[in-house]
Amino acid sequence: MSQATPMRKRHRFDSRMTRIVLLISFIFFFGRFIYSSIGAWYHHQDKLQSQQVSQTIDSSAQR
Repeated sequence: MSQATPMRKRHRFDSRMTRIVLLISFIFFFGRFIYSSIGAWYHHQDKLQSQQVSQTIDSSAQR
């Protein structure tokens, strides 16, 4: 009977640590997702702007 009690306490501690590790992992994953989304949006805006500039240069060169 004395061995059953420490196993329950250890099991409770392990499940708590697992939840903490999963929460931290999710926070890192979500943070990286936000960071990459912002970078992709800025890249997309730069690409659109460079296309507009090249179209403006092409149309003025044809005149």
